[in-house]
Amino acid sequence: MASNHRNNANKKLKHHRNQDSDDYEGNPEAWATLDKNFKQVQSVLDRNRALIQQVNENHQSKIPNNMVKNVALIQELNGNISKVVSLYSDMSSNFSSTFHQQHSNGHTRED
Repeated sequence: MASNHRNNANKKLKHHRNQDSDDYEGNPEAWATLDKNFKQVQSVLDRNRALIQQVNENHQSKIPNNMVKNVALIQELNGNISKVVSLYSDMSSNFSSTFHQQHSNGHTRED
């Protein structure tokens, strides 16, 4: 059942992406920026995964010094979460601005 829901969601996403690509294929710079931003987000998320693994190992060790290290690791995690939120916010604003700019300049699928 969950697999079916996921497949339907993927089909809708692909359909939506194909429609949007008609609007944006003429703007490779916008796509390059979006790609760069997604890579930045992925880099931060990968770092968070490593931090979480280290926090878990430190916690399981029950060694006092490792528990102290977790404070800094968790602070870094919190900062990284804020960074991801900011990156997504910037991406949304940039993507929206590009969309509205192209449509206000008369670039539509009907052209």
